[in-house]
Amino acid sequence: MVESTSAATSHRATEILASARTMCDPVLREAVSSLPEPLCLMGGYHLGWWDAEGTATPQPGGKALRPALTVCAAVACGATPRAARAAAAAVELVHNFTLLHDDVMDADQIRRGRPAVWAVWGIPDAMLLGDALHALAGRILVTGLPGRTATAAVARLESAVIEMCHGQHKDCRFRSGGHVDVEEYARMAMGKTGALMGCACALGALCAQADLATVSAMDTFGRELGMAFQFVDDLIGIWGDPQVTGKPTSDLARHTMSLPVVSALGSGTAAAAELATMYDRDPAAMDIARATALVESAGGRQNTQQLADNRVRAAIAALADPAAAADLMVLAGLVSRRNH
Repeated sequence: MVESTSAATSHRATEILASARTMCDPVLREAVSSLPEPLCLMGGYHLGWWDAEGTATPQPGGKALRPALTVCAAVACGATPRAARAAAAAVELVHNFTLLHDDVMDADQIRRGRPAVWAVWGIPDAMLLGDALHALAGRILVTGLPGRTATAAVARLESAVIEMCHGQHKDCRFRSGGHVDVEEYARMAMGKTGALMGCACALGALCAQADLATVSAMDTFGRELGMAFQFVDDLIGIWGDPQVTGKPTSDLARHTMSLPVVSALGSGTAAAAELATMYDRDPAAMDIARATALVESAGGRQNTQQLADNRVRAAIAALADPAAAADLMVLAGLVSRRNH
């Protein structure tokens, strides 16, 4: 019975994500097609619509989790899914703008199983495409939502972008060395990942003309879920299957201070001391298998999963009426169980 319930929930999550992707796709295509070349070509490539020459060869796109959160939040607040379509597309564009910039900053050459935009067209064009997608997001909100709602939505989205930039700044600073504790890491993750997911849910509530208390509760739900998402992402960055994720598990190879590593280093164990010594050496000399074993031995994997589960519970607790937000509950469960 438990297995059948889990399978049914997983199937429903797949339906929710597919529905959000289908709803947003025309808006995204219209927006990207309005860009001048080569930005249009690069944008469609990044979103998986065609190859680097512009030939339609559909590739796996993003999960569409953030637009799905926007739509489901709107429905939970009494609106139709279509009422949140513009906001959902805007959130997806901002998410993809950050991915383009992240790939450059992290020197990740693979995105969704094929060369990242910067690896094909170069760093300047990848950064410019990210900026263009950001601009498109604002335009979609202004043209796709009623005046007062659009104003509030743009203000909230741009505040989230500023918070994301601050979070990314902290993440980059962590890479330069020095001690990082779990609390400091969590504050960084709230900005880097929690802010946009919170914004996605808040925008859904705004599209439903919800009151400020409800908008705030949806923001909290999304932020907590975003934290869980980042923590699970950190687990995948070490133990994920590249065949599933579409990119190599390179966090340890790059000496990334992800939550499992931060948690392990702070454990005060012999494994933590050995791991710290490895992190002080040249990344090229990193024994990935040994480092992975040390992180797990020091409790990094278990603690990170527990913290992710705690954030999912906090997200659900933020909902005034979980029974009225069934699809948001499904997405919360998906975040805690995902493998890519």
